[in-house]
Amino acid sequence: RAPKDPREPLGQIFEHIDGRVAEYVALLEQAVGIPSISAEPGRRPQVFEMVRFYTEYMTKLGVQHELRELGKHLCNGQELDLPPVIVGRYGEDANKPTICVYGHLDVQPAAKEDGWNTDPFVLTYAPRSEEEDAAAGYGDFPSGGKLFGRGSTDDKAPALAWLIIIEAFQTLKLDFPVNLLFLVESMEESGSEGLDNVVEKEFAEGGFLEKAEAICVADNNWLGTRKPCIQYGLRGICYFFLEVAGPIKDLHSGRFGGSVHEPMVDLVNLLQSLVDTNGNILVPGVLDSVKKLTPEEEKLYEGIDFPLEGQRQASGCEKLMHNDDQKKALMHIWRYPALSVHGIEGCHSGPGAKTVIPAKVTGKFSIRLVPDQDPRTIEELVEKHCEAVFKKLGSPNHIKIYSEHGAKGFSGDPSDTNYSAARKAVECVYGVAPDLTRSGGSIPVALTMQETGRSVVLFPMGRNDDGHHGQNEKLDLNNFMCGIKAQAAYLVEFAAGKAK
Repeated sequence: RAPKDPREPLGQIFEHIDGRVAEYVALLEQAVGIPSISAEPGRRPQVFEMVRFYTEYMTKLGVQHELRELGKHLCNGQELDLPPVIVGRYGEDANKPTICVYGHLDVQPAAKEDGWNTDPFVLTYAPRSEEEDAAAGYGDFPSGGKLFGRGSTDDKAPALAWLIIIEAFQTLKLDFPVNLLFLVESMEESGSEGLDNVVEKEFAEGGFLEKAEAICVADNNWLGTRKPCIQYGLRGICYFFLEVAGPIKDLHSGRFGGSVHEPMVDLVNLLQSLVDTNGNILVPGVLDSVKKLTPEEEKLYEGIDFPLEGQRQASGCEKLMHNDDQKKALMHIWRYPALSVHGIEGCHSGPGAKTVIPAKVTGKFSIRLVPDQDPRTIEELVEKHCEAVFKKLGSPNHIKIYSEHGAKGFSGDPSDTNYSAARKAVECVYGVAPDLTRSGGSIPVALTMQETGRSVVLFPMGRNDDGHHGQNEKLDLNNFMCGIKAQAAYLVEFAAGKAK
């Protein structure tokens, strides 16, 4: 008798998933209900609560797991305990391949008053008609309605999906296709502090994750709204704080306006020296380390499904920078760095008028880096530029510029067996071959994991209009269900590829 095809159980698994939509939505509702914001000191207990929620689910399923403590750190001037990293193991069969999956349980800050239509920590379902889906450019894959909530798409649903899959195989009494290892953190939205050391230790000889043959990062999102993709590249990041301080306290603008050098004015001048309105980075030297575009690389941008109108709609902007050139638009998201200004701390930002001159203000901005750009080098260039510009202002105020976290860009090999399994899995579920794309976002640990010698595939669940990090973050119901199926199929396809 010929060896059993590892793909045989998929029909049963898919049917099982389809029959438990309400159960899985309820599970995600519990997870979204925990406001695990890693950047806010007051929410640190909820980050730990989210770790407990996930490990209790692992215990229920018989997934062996351990916690790797990371010690303490400073968060907005407060010394806090860092949430531990979860390492897990399900299965130790020497005859099966071993995959490690990565996810994160922390989320970006969110509050109803930020512009959310619903409570960000109450998962809210909103039905969607076929006409609305068509108008949003959803193509052949309807949404099934939208699940609004912080962390719904980034990254609680994808992280939970691996445990849902284990439970499905257990319920159906089916043999699990691989040995599955887990690496789950809760500081990804705040620079993955402490994670690199855990990765280097646990993937090394004698480490908890040493037997991993390949790694899957179930994070990020589709390139567009109408076609799934597998991603093989990410930009890195440098995040900066630019502080300008002068008076010993906030001043009344009637008494002191026109007689003092205002920190806010200095800061605005500094920020406008970084980037122009067309997105061109003005800091000398930043673009010097960007690789030259080759004809071979340029061909990779051909045939990718990326309707610019869909990108415009997802952004809510009236016009894009590269409105008439899809290839150029993709290049400026993938292969060129971008500088974004995110906000100013210390100034009046509430409703109403306040005639105050702030004593100290801090501008926040970041540069998304591309492969071959070194964060430390970029930091030095930015610091040098800001100090030179400030000197020319002739202001008696004082500046301080520092970077909180930096990460290099990542680039994988889309031709290897790990990517092949991912592509086949997506095609199995959606009926179309996924595009091979890069992403403009950053997942700092991806490069660190790749440096252990393993292939790292980026496996998105949601669409590009999900609103990662923004107001009204959502995950389409069909993407949730199909995403669970695709992640299950990936494990099966990886096992099938190894069985040849």
